[in-house]
Amino acid sequence: MDIIDAIILGIIQGFTEFLPVSSSGHLELGKALLGDESVPEESLLFTVILHFATALSTIVVFRKDILNILKSMLKFEWNEDLQFALKIIVSMIPAAVIGFTYESQFAELFGGNIKLVGFMLIITALLLYLADKAQNTDKKVSFRNAFVIGISQAIAMLPGISRSGATISTSVLLGNDKTKAARFSFLMVVPLIFGKIAKDFLNGAISMENQNFTILSVGFMAAFVSGLFACTWMITLVKKSKLSYFAIYCVIVGAIAILFSLLNT
Repeated sequence: MDIIDAIILGIIQGFTEFLPVSSSGHLELGKALLGDESVPEESLLFTVILHFATALSTIVVFRKDILNILKSMLKFEWNEDLQFALKIIVSMIPAAVIGFTYESQFAELFGGNIKLVGFMLIITALLLYLADKAQNTDKKVSFRNAFVIGISQAIAMLPGISRSGATISTSVLLGNDKTKAARFSFLMVVPLIFGKIAKDFLNGAISMENQNFTILSVGFMAAFVSGLFACTWMITLVKKSKLSYFAIYCVIVGAIAILFSLLNT
């Protein structure tokens, strides 16, 4: 992997982590376009660094919300911020259980299965279209909603299913306010990302030895900066009901991916 590859993949991760077009699906497509030699097996650390960068960009964008949540947790004040934190924990349960139980099975799906990515992108498009047509409300995410949204996040482990698209769409279809849905969607993934990073380091799945830190740094900055922009932009787009544009995009890219896989079989 060279610096240009690192920048491209960093930008892909930064934008698609927040835009409802599937970061995992686009990274698989990016790997296919760059060639397997450009993204070797040892790039697991690089992928982790990219996810760490987008998690940090989320923290920067929602720094005031996170600070208020942490204060409420430390004081254990039963207010809206503490309830929000508990809802985040509830939402993590499905993904944590399914992820730890079937981690190896999910990993097998990330082997350049472009056809699967294509079909999952089309499913993402359907979810986005339905959510875009839903009427906006001022309803907050409930504990029950949080668990259902968590199930959507678990399903989004499939390459091509957009995590933000699935969780925001599910939340909106449950009748929640679109802006609150986007805020919940972006914050609910941060603990999971940090948990996954810690797990990979502790069990030795990734190591910092013999790594090209220039490539890692360039990829990190590309993902972080593009993530800041995408996160802020996405909140505005959801509020203005612009998800249908991404639905069209997912259908087009999904169809191209399916055609590409058929032509190369």
